[in-house]
Amino acid sequence: MKCDIILSGVGGQGILSIAAVIGEAIRGEGLEIKQAEVHGMSQRGGDVQTNLRISSTKIDSDLIPLGGADVIISLEPMEALRYIPFLKSGGWIVTSSKPFVNIPNYPDEVVIAKELEKMPHLLSLDVEQIAKDAGAARAANIVLLGAASNILELNQKELEEGIRRIFERKGEKVVEMNINAFRVGAESVKEQLKK
Repeated sequence: MKCDIILSGVGGQGILSIAAVIGEAIRGEGLEIKQAEVHGMSQRGGDVQTNLRISSTKIDSDLIPLGGADVIISLEPMEALRYIPFLKSGGWIVTSSKPFVNIPNYPDEVVIAKELEKMPHLLSLDVEQIAKDAGAARAANIVLLGAASNILELNQKELEEGIRRIFERKGEKVVEMNINAFRVGAESVKEQLKK
């Protein structure tokens, strides 16, 4: 097994929590994992990006080369576009469809959507609205992870256990909210995957 994932978004959206859940999910599976994080000015809504490399064999570098990512998981559509050069041919983009407009000259939302739609393998969903509808407004990142779980070579039950371990210190109510958000996210893209 080999899976190179770029996680991207804006500071405060929960990108690093997604990486932590995936790390917990593969713990004990006998897999290698390497992670490299780039924190922009996250307190001010800057770019946050993580390279997450998972393999059943030795991983030499924690950085994903250009054209090497199997998946880009992004909580912000413009950030998904930023990392397309790292996506391998046949790779997937799983992204929020709604932008986080934090700069005055943010590109036109329609232009961003059209650029993303050119990609052969795209799952785009309004994670914030889905999270709100599920009663888990603060778990949009976990909704996105749920959507991505349909294409990741990771066991969904192990991902749910990863969620449990990451959030257990916050109490059972928070754990269950996040597991529900994960399941709702996984279900939300089933129709897109049939196309």
